[in-house]
Amino acid sequence: MSPSSPAVAIPANRPPLVDRLCGHALAGFCKGMTSLEAVWSVPWDPARPRIFYVNHASHADSALVWASVPAEERPRLRAVAAVDYWMAGPVRRYLSKRVFHAVLVERRTNGRPGDALERMEAALENGDSLLLFPEGTRSRGNVLLPFRPGLHHVVQRCPWAEVQPVWLENPGRGLPKGTFFPIPLLCRAFFGPLLPVVAGESHEVFLERARSALLALGPSDLSGADRG
Repeated sequence: MSPSSPAVAIPANRPPLVDRLCGHALAGFCKGMTSLEAVWSVPWDPARPRIFYVNHASHADSALVWASVPAEERPRLRAVAAVDYWMAGPVRRYLSKRVFHAVLVERRTNGRPGDALERMEAALENGDSLLLFPEGTRSRGNVLLPFRPGLHHVVQRCPWAEVQPVWLENPGRGLPKGTFFPIPLLCRAFFGPLLPVVAGESHEVFLERARSALLALGPSDLSGADRG
């Protein structure tokens, strides 16, 4: 695909009935437990692949962002997720493959980071959108960890894809790190302005710009150190 031309969305295959029902039930559970609300500054046009990058505070983050988009568009939103976590056990395996349609990647690339990038690029070229957590691990409290370079790599390989920061409010309180059962708590997903893509931008400059755009959506009580 030409770097200067946007991808053309390919109609998503309609998931089987059982998978759709499971997805609707999971989305309803997420919304019921958190009173989930999505706040969009720039609505998502699924005809244009988009890279959503999100702060990471709990294992529920992927499900919360996924549940916050319109039901008919959820099959188009694919989380980039660690294979060792999502393949551990039949329930996670089913959800990752049949409900979230996750792009599964290895945490340790064994010298082949391009494998993960190729999977992400293929998904975007197929017309899907991606959900990324650039911190690479879950944080505690109102802290945004430094970004790893993966976000920059995929944006440089797919500059025709739109890029949008998403701040999840309260997910770490609703499902704190180290816990397994959610605590009912209000949660909102703030979808910020699109991040312009600059050709040839160094990863240090891009990641700082991307991190600043995400922090701008976060709570005002983030400390100066956390704001980079």
